[in-house]
Amino acid sequence: MNGTPVAYHVVPMEETHAELICGWQYDPPYNIYSWLPWEQMKALEVEFGDAKLRQEQYAIVLDEQEQVCGFAQFFPLEGVTRIGLGMHPEKCGQGLGTAFVAAIVQEAIRRNPSNEIDLEVLTWNNRAIRVYQKSGFVIHDTYERQTPSGLKPFHCMVYEGPRTQMNN
Repeated sequence: MNGTPVAYHVVPMEETHAELICGWQYDPPYNIYSWLPWEQMKALEVEFGDAKLRQEQYAIVLDEQEQVCGFAQFFPLEGVTRIGLGMHPEKCGQGLGTAFVAAIVQEAIRRNPSNEIDLEVLTWNNRAIRVYQKSGFVIHDTYERQTPSGLKPFHCMVYEGPRTQMNN
């Protein structure tokens, strides 16, 4: 990275975006974040394979060149917006995470300004946890929940706002 922060923006997810994301392959151990093939997602109507769910909850994150850099889900709970996110595998590990997460948080606030914002992250995913902490999230709870490969431990992290250097 050249040190210049990337300005991301969030737009509605179209079907072409959804199909593109299904082609992303992550290296182990992050390969658990890869999606089913697009035709299967569509046929099963799961997650963004469901047109209504895609329109209501999913968005695409673009950079200044309008390149797809990732996606976000804004899952509505009572008084909470739970965000899910995924960065393009070729963009991971390059120091772009905090700007990426900041754009998603801003969209969550825009969509539902009075809601708390949280996310779930597997407890072993230290790379993501560090990015979320730098982005103003704090671990509030740890629990196990069902995944396609069985029960796994997760942290629930709550957004408490950007870190400030001021002591006021």
